[in-house]
Amino acid sequence: MYGIRLEALREDFRLFPDRSASAVPVGFLYHERYHTLVVAPATSNTVAKCALGISDTLPTNMFAQAGKLGLQSIVFACDTEPVVITQAPREEVTLRPRAIEFDNVAQLRAFAHCAVVCSPQELEAALDARLRALSLAWNTSSS
Repeated sequence: MYGIRLEALREDFRLFPDRSASAVPVGFLYHERYHTLVVAPATSNTVAKCALGISDTLPTNMFAQAGKLGLQSIVFACDTEPVVITQAPREEVTLRPRAIEFDNVAQLRAFAHCAVVCSPQELEAALDARLRALSLAWNTSSS
């Protein structure tokens, strides 16, 4: 939809196709393969599902299981400002999130082991803080 080919993404990222609600990455949580879950970006739909405990997609299932295991999660919520300008496939679009979106973000902030961030800069700061807390450093070759 955005003209980005999967092959180009695979050069820099590890991709997990979401073929079921209980995909292989969820199982890695149980074997302590991850120290932190990052959901970024999290659409208003994903935030709502996470806030309500619905786990029917890979991100929402990972979030639910990470929470049950006490694993730290960082969620980059998209709809956190009164006016949001976002890139659609062909143009920028101005959105005005509703009260329900703000309520869902607030509810998510109240979850144990969950940090909600609202910008790429906050996400980077949260990741830096998490790595420092674990006495780890960025590893750019791990993908």
